[in-house]
Amino acid sequence: MSFPDPSRPDPSRQAGRRNARVALSCAAGFALMVGASFAAVPLYKAFCQLTGFDGTAQRAKVAADHVLDKTITVRFDANVRDLPWTFTAQQTSQPARIGETKLAFFKVTNHSDQAVTGRAVFNVVPELAGRYFQKLDCFCFTDQTLQPGATVEMPVLYFIDPKYAEDFDTKGKPEVTLSYTFFPTTTQQAKAPTAKPRG
Repeated sequence: MSFPDPSRPDPSRQAGRRNARVALSCAAGFALMVGASFAAVPLYKAFCQLTGFDGTAQRAKVAADHVLDKTITVRFDANVRDLPWTFTAQQTSQPARIGETKLAFFKVTNHSDQAVTGRAVFNVVPELAGRYFQKLDCFCFTDQTLQPGATVEMPVLYFIDPKYAEDFDTKGKPEVTLSYTFFPTTTQQAKAPTAKPRG
């Protein structure tokens, strides 16, 4: 009768340890992928806002330092998703000299019987123009709360960076479209910053 040699490792224990290491590695990899998926959206948004990628307009702190004698047409598009609102641009388009600071207004009406909060997301077409479409002020920078039945005007102060006329991909483009879509915020709070009706 033979007995196991205590000096030799037990194959079944070795296999168990290998399986445990593989399981731990898989769990760690899964946790990493889940974390990366949650981080991907804000990281992608920050990247787009920094570079103008995917037609994301830029936020400017100061106006352009010069204006070119070249005019393009800026068109406006307004949309709503899952909100009891109507949302329209007061002008479908306006001419703008490159580098000139321009003001455009949008109108929003809340058709519900309660205060509703929304947030506007935006993009620019053609996409390559996004890096040159600069906003000095915009209702899209913050959540907007409309009281029951309220109609408000929301301004956008913007300019087209003069570099638009130097870029090979954009200098020949005579039109730029600024598009907004209002979505409900994740928390519908009437205490959020409220847009003030005009008049």
